[in-house]
Amino acid sequence: MKKLIQKTAYALAFIFAFAGCQDDEHNFGNVNAPGNLQVATEIVGQDADNPNGDGSGFVNFTATATDAISYKYIFSDDTNAISGSGELSKRFTQPGLHTYTVTVLANGTGGVSTSTSFEITVQSNFKDDEAVQFLTGGSSKKWYWAASELGHLGVGPNSDNAAQNYFGFYYQAQPFEKAGSPDSSCLYDNELTFSLDGTTLKYQLDNGGRTFFNTAFLSVGGGSGSSDLCLNYDASGVKTVTLSPSESIVPANLKRGTAMTFSDGGFMGYYIQQSTYEIMSITENRMVVRAVMGGNEALAWYHTFSTQPPTQPSDDTFDNLVFEDNFDVAGAPDPTKWSYNIGAGGWGNNEVQYYTNSTDNAIVADGMLKITAKRQNLSGSEFTSARLVSENKFEFTYGKIEFRAKLPTGGGTWPALWALGQNYATNTWPACGEIDVMEHKGNNPNVIYGTLHYPGASGGTANGNNTTITNATTDFHIYSAVWSSTSIKFYVDGNLYHSYANVAGSPFNADFFLIMNVAMGGNFGGTIDPAFTQSTMEVDYVRVYQ
Repeated sequence: MKKLIQKTAYALAFIFAFAGCQDDEHNFGNVNAPGNLQVATEIVGQDADNPNGDGSGFVNFTATATDAISYKYIFSDDTNAISGSGELSKRFTQPGLHTYTVTVLANGTGGVSTSTSFEITVQSNFKDDEAVQFLTGGSSKKWYWAASELGHLGVGPNSDNAAQNYFGFYYQAQPFEKAGSPDSSCLYDNELTFSLDGTTLKYQLDNGGRTFFNTAFLSVGGGSGSSDLCLNYDASGVKTVTLSPSESIVPANLKRGTAMTFSDGGFMGYYIQQSTYEIMSITENRMVVRAVMGGNEALAWYHTFSTQPPTQPSDDTFDNLVFEDNFDVAGAPDPTKWSYNIGAGGWGNNEVQYYTNSTDNAIVADGMLKITAKRQNLSGSEFTSARLVSENKFEFTYGKIEFRAKLPTGGGTWPALWALGQNYATNTWPACGEIDVMEHKGNNPNVIYGTLHYPGASGGTANGNNTTITNATTDFHIYSAVWSSTSIKFYVDGNLYHSYANVAGSPFNADFFLIMNVAMGGNFGGTIDPAFTQSTMEVDYVRVYQ
């Protein structure tokens, strides 16, 4: 085989004249335009029989110039690259024999540059006509996040562990997980359009001007913080897409073997500072891609797309009242609806009260249920209170739960309005599930917590959020949860502040019963005010709709 032919292009330097004052020279030192710019090219696999290369499309470039500090390559296939050393390996991927214009800028100090342009003809044998057909439908096709699928957004290791490097081993988003918060819901607004312009594959992202950023790149969108956020960021503009053989460490039998690279910093909706995505699988209506995270090659992200817009199933219309207690009959709470948990022992949270069935602690008066926590010695406990349950009297699956209540005051008080899985005796907590419609800390007034406990998310790592209201202890507010087969949403006075995407296999697809109590101290209630004597939670009504 004959020695590889090298083509070398030479150009006269175009020197930009700068007229400046002595301050400019002090800032930049000597401002010299790079000179004697030369670019050597090596078409990989080029010989007498293959004058345009071996079909891989690879070309190695080496640029040199005096007084140059960096080099920029600009290619007519709408791609560009920066090289500090001047060396660059570029893969041209347009199938067939094509001639490309290459412009090389040699950058010097003070923004001075020298440029040269030349043409190079390269053979590329790589193509994936089927993938292009799937992407575009032959002309133009729109894609959306497959938000209803588990793991539509996921992350895993980019390692040689073949058992972990092809899916979201570290994290898989729950169905519609990002829909419950304005900080993340913009992700599902993405509309990705692939189209053909002649034989050139084009791409455009329409996200309404809001981009969901990985926390590592919030500064790109002008934001900051410690979690992923939707930020105002223009991602519009038509990009050119080039296809190439994928070169990831994913085993060949677990990937398609095709990678897509978007020009001009294009990306597929979730910003991870990456423009190359490997197609793991693709059909006419579903696509899974993999991308190594920019700046952190140890992580690979996975995106699943569908040709169907991500329409979240609406919550069931819960307007049939199936349970209520308006507390209109004075005296002890209605025994057909409520019973009591009695005793001490911390109740799993190091609480210090003793729960009783005494009307000193739970009584209906003035049209209200009044649960009072008192500093009162009983059976070794320094405080008494009450915990009412609807267990074995009213249990239900799915519905709208409403409590209208005014909360107690005092450091250490911990009122709660909630529901517990009825099979807790045989399906030990947290496997039975827990829905905390409302919790409040007397030590942190007016902050309302809505929380879910289940396997993998319980105790200090539970799935929850909080919202701040006014006058929680002096005014009545409506605390509610809307629980369906697809979601659980938490509200105060009709204002949504937390959402969970319910899935098959979670504890939240079976019967629960209601609980109302005021605890003292414990892991959540915290330090009890030494001056505390007693305080009352008043409940105006409890209602469940299905």
